[in-house]
Formats: sequence, C-alpha cells, structure tokens
Amino acid sequence: MTSSSQPQIVLITGASSGFGALAARALAAAGHTVYASMRDTAGRNAPQVDAARAHAAQHGVDLRTLELDVQSQASADAAIAAIVAEHGRLDTVIHNAGHMVFGPAEAFTPEQYAQLYDVNVLGTQRVNRAALPQLRAQRRGLVLWVGSSSHRGGTPPYLAPYFAAKAAMDAVAVSYAGELARWGIETAIVVPGAFTRGTNHFAHSGTPADTALVAEYDSGPTAGFTREILDGLAGCEPAGADVADVARAMVAIVDAPHGQRPFRVHVDPSQDGCEVVNAVADRIRAEFLRRIGLGDVLSPRVANVTA
Repeated sequence: MTSSSQPQIVLITGASSGFGALAARALAAAGHTVYASMRDTAGRNAPQVDAARAHAAQHGVDLRTLELDVQSQASADAAIAAIVAEHGRLDTVIHNAGHMVFGPAEAFTPEQYAQLYDVNVLGTQRVNRAALPQLRAQRRGLVLWVGSSSHRGGTPPYLAPYFAAKAAMDAVAVSYAGELARWGIETAIVVPGAFTRGTNHFAHSGTPADTALVAEYDSGPTAGFTREILDGLAGCEPAGADVADVARAMVAIVDAPHGQRPFRVHVDPSQDGCEVVNAVADRIRAEFLRRIGLGDVLSPRVANVTA
C-alpha cells in the first residue's frame, strides 16, 4: 500500500516500453490505479497491452492500458475523458512519452526536428490541455515530467534534435510549475541520465533522413565518431546502473505527501553534470520569484476543494 492518504489515479504516457512500462508496473505495485497509455493499442502495441494485462492478473494490481497518441489532441481528450468517467477524478499525469534520435545534426531534415519536437514537447501540451481542466477543478493534482540530463549536462555529439526537444520540454515544465501552483497542482521533474543498458532508447533511436550527409560524416574527419560516442557513454555508466531506479524515483515522488514533493530528482549514475547545473538554475529561479513577490508559487496551494 502507498504512503499517500489514498491510492492515486495515475496516467502515464508512452508506457509501452522503457521507463514508462517500468514506472507503470512499479506504481501499480505501490497500490495506485495506473493507466499505462500508448498509441496503436490494437495494432503494433497489442503485445504490450497483453503483457500489461497478464502482469496485472499475475500480481493482483490495478494496471490498465489506454489508447493515447500524444500527437493527437482528440486522442488525448478521449483518454482523459475515459479516466474521469470511470473514477470522477485524475490525480497524477506523468509526461513520459518521447522519442530519441541519433546522428549528425546536419543530416536531420528540418521536418525531422519538427516531428521530434511534436512528440517530445507538443505532446505534453496536448495532454495538459486535456487533463489540466480536471486537475484545476479539483484544486489538486501532480504533473510529473520525465526529462533528461541531456538538457543541461554533458552533451555528447550526434544527439542534437533530442537534446533540443528535451531542453524545450524542461523549459515548459518549469513555466507550468509557477502557473499551476495556485491551483493546488504540484510539479515535479525526474531527470534520468543516459542509460545505455536496460532500455531500447539507443537501439530504437531514429536516424537522419539525409543518408548522403551521414556517409560524409562517416568517411571524413568524424569517421568512427558514432562508435566513439556510444563507447564513451557506455564507459561512463557504472556496471550496477539500473534503469528501474528511474521507476522507483517516480513512485517515491507520487507517494510523497501533496505539497512536499521535490521539484526535481536526478537519476544519473554517469553523473554528467546536469544535477550541478540544475541546482544553480533552480536556486536562481526560486530567488528571482521571491524577488518579484511570487515566492508562493514555489509550492502548490493546498485547499480542501474537490471536483
């Protein structure tokens, strides 16, 4: 059972695999009702739906799957409506859906940059526009963003579109934090490092569309650069690094009392420096908000108001 006063109704996006699937199972094991959302539940992700159903039955947990394509406002609206119709509330929204790409920045087309931004950034906005009216009506809730240490930490080459999108998502999350606090809605950001094992992020990453340019990078001064980058990242990762730590961090955030959750939690075994930079940035943000008389938005307003 959770340490919260009651089990939470949790929606997590992009929960077909990786951090999302791990977190959905961990949250369900903690006693929450979890909607593991993903796109194409009747097609490509049908095996993941079956796996989640089998897991729920085997472990006796409330883990459900839900169709939600973050690239469709209609899909996001329908998913939130279904949850609220079932429970009359929604307690936690976890923005986990995202896609990774790897390759020379120049070889990605502008359209590829836009598509990645659409999934990793605009997708959160579609879900927020569907979910936040319910959370604001409740005057209570949690929005948990799954970021990446890449937005401010060590930034190896060949990940530019992904890094740019994750940096944008973090900026949006930080702005939302201040705007939602007086509505009683809490914001938390979990920041995973570059796990090279335990997920399929690198194996399933997208590649540049301009293959001729990729060939130039593979044969010029940067010949072999791909292997250098990947080997370097893997070499920084301790042997005991466990991607399940990210899921455990999300459970700890959700389970913490409302109003006392940490604003940002790093899970980065490789220690790429993001935690150091964020500590400064978050301190400066807090100091500036206090200077302009908005210190109250650094924590959610707690009110006994229900939907």
